[in-house]
Formats: sequence, C-alpha cells, structure tokens
Amino acid sequence: MDGIKVLIVDDEQDFRETLEKRLLKRRFTVQGAENGQRALELIENQPVDVVVLDVLMPGMDGIETLREIKKNKPLIEVIMLTGHASLESGLEGMKIGAFDYIMKPTSLDDLVEKINQAYNKKTAHEGKIRTTSEEDLTE
Repeated sequence: MDGIKVLIVDDEQDFRETLEKRLLKRRFTVQGAENGQRALELIENQPVDVVVLDVLMPGMDGIETLREIKKNKPLIEVIMLTGHASLESGLEGMKIGAFDYIMKPTSLDDLVEKINQAYNKKTAHEGKIRTTSEEDLTE
C-alpha cells in the first residue's frame, strides 16, 4: 500500500529536501515543489492527499497557493508552515480552508501527527461523498 501522498512546498531547498527525506523514512510518499506554481502543476497531474505549504515564498505566496488548491482540489488538506512574522497569514489560511498551521521550526513528530490528522479528515470527506453518491444511485 502506498503511504499518504504529501507535497512539501517551500522555497528553501535545504529545508524542503531535508523534510522530504525525513518523511520518506516515516513511509510517506513525498514530493517537493519550490514554489506555488510548481505545486499547482504537480497537484493537477498526480494524486496528493496533504500539502505542507510555506506561507512566505517569492512570487505566488502560500495564501494565494492555498486559494488555488482549494478552488481546484477542495478535498486536499493543507497544513500551513508559518514563521513568527507570518502568524497572521497562518490564521488567514485557516479562514480560507487550511487544515491547520504549524510554526517554524517544528518537530517532525508534531508535523507527522498533523499530516495523519489531515489525511484522516480527507478520507472521511471522501467516504461521505462516496456514500452520498451510492445513495443517489439507489434511489
């Protein structure tokens, strides 16, 4: 069985690659994107369960990227990564539909727990949609 499909979106290459490696060791299926535009391309072309999204990035920032993700793939859960300077943005992200936000730096255990919670929420929503669709077919 494939692991939870996680997309890490962060313009800091060292941080992104380190996080990818650490999550791979925890048996997640992981990809990385250096910016919001690349993240949207990946999401459009392959399945993603949870996005870990940095708020502060050059070009398309995390809030704009979140809006596009929720518009195009509303069932994907998004965890916002925020620094102290962008706490307000993390809260704004929650209003737009982010699953949660985590302050940088964070422990890997905390992030893994949030990813698992986000995945469980996503699968619950998918199950409700499937059940509703099946009920519609039997009527």
